[in-house]
Amino acid sequence: MASDVTFSEEDLALGERLFEAPWVFVKGVVGLEHLPPADRAEVAFAGRSNVGKSSLINALTRQGGLARTSNTPGRTQELNVFEPTGPLGAGRLYLFDLPGYGFAEAPKAKVDAWTMLVKDYLRGRSSLKRVFLLIDSRHGLKANDLEIMAMLDAAAVAYQIVLTKADKISERALAKVEAATTVALVPHAAAFPVVLATSSETGAGIAELRATVAAIALG
Repeated sequence: MASDVTFSEEDLALGERLFEAPWVFVKGVVGLEHLPPADRAEVAFAGRSNVGKSSLINALTRQGGLARTSNTPGRTQELNVFEPTGPLGAGRLYLFDLPGYGFAEAPKAKVDAWTMLVKDYLRGRSSLKRVFLLIDSRHGLKANDLEIMAMLDAAAVAYQIVLTKADKISERALAKVEAATTVALVPHAAAFPVVLATSSETGAGIAELRATVAAIALG
């Protein structure tokens, strides 16, 4: 599912090829000095705690245990880095799973530290080609999402909204959220205008997301 965009068969096939081989965990980063070399394209997945980020990454890569999932918001406390192993993507792409923001069951000092780490990474990584900003389709954009969007606008970092848990609401409600989100993006200079709606449970929108990532990595 995607708002006002059509993916060609070639685009979708390229996405499938990029994600047909296993992906592997590279490292967990707790400080900018530990980031891998900026020698390839990078995409990052960001979003509020409990938005379904790890589940989406697992669905995207077809690996149920690649990104850790938890019912406890705020479990991911590092910048977790993954890469593809197949001949199409090896050495050409990093995928970053960023700690969730907005709520975390951890001491405030620790939350502040990894929040600053995320913001410093998003502002200063030259190889970062796009941030996929995940939004729970049941709730839409919230104040802390808009704060991240404003920061990305100011840093001129391209980002794209990905609605998660699309299977949890009706098609009519989802269409309304997609339309409202698309309108909300208009004043944001760094926002990519296409909103993707996805479901880790049903697989809806996953092929389109794979094609989008492939176009960034291989285009």
